[in-house]
Amino acid sequence: MRIIFIRHGDPDYVNDALTDKGVREAKLLSDRISKWNTDQIDFYCSPLGRAQQTASYSLERIGRTAVTYDWMREFYYRVDDPTTDRFGVPWDFMPEYWTEIPEIYDKEAWKKTEVYSSNPDLVPAYQQTCRDLDRLIETYGYKRYHNYYINVNTAAHTSVPQTKVSADLDAGMHNASGKNDTIVIFCHLGITCVMMSHLLGFSPALLCHNFYLAPTSVTILATEERQNNIAYFRAQVIGDTNHLLQGGEPISGAGYFTDVFQG
Repeated sequence: MRIIFIRHGDPDYVNDALTDKGVREAKLLSDRISKWNTDQIDFYCSPLGRAQQTASYSLERIGRTAVTYDWMREFYYRVDDPTTDRFGVPWDFMPEYWTEIPEIYDKEAWKKTEVYSSNPDLVPAYQQTCRDLDRLIETYGYKRYHNYYINVNTAAHTSVPQTKVSADLDAGMHNASGKNDTIVIFCHLGITCVMMSHLLGFSPALLCHNFYLAPTSVTILATEERQNNIAYFRAQVIGDTNHLLQGGEPISGAGYFTDVFQG
């Protein structure tokens, strides 16, 4: 299975829309997506305007629609930044603060840190997003088991203990093989990092602070299935903006705190 995350175009956050630059980026993105075998792809989208507008150019061009899920909206659970006194998104902390907290590096312990537990809705929302993502992945025949996934299509024909396989998955599966499924999710930087943290086994704080996903960038994860039915997601590309470079459109720095390399 393959999951492609696409961040919205250059944002006008006040109006929850795209800037003129963001529109140009989204149109170049549609050039890229139109070359894919989109008959084999399912599309999903955040309900927020900037993601919907970004998706619209590609979807209209290829004659497709996207399923909108509320849980794909930006992960905007505000916390107090102890360094700057900013009350806002739960990332973009100053390095002299967050790098001195060992628990933030841990994929479970970050949830108990003072800054992340200060908003009582944050950790439950993170956990619910992980459950929602797993439910979506389940419909493609992949069942979460501990820190990896079981391809239940092949597990039914192997010696995998059936306690690992949910017997009621058959009704929701999209196809019989699972391996060729590709889904595209038009969403946001923060929620992408949240979902990737669950799939890859990282603290979301590390992804949010250490990786930049530029507007309309493409991030690709796919399952490696080297042990029959055992599947684990691995990143092929993170934050690719080749369509912008080819189209002569500068890469946006929205959400980045240094100069963007334009090469």
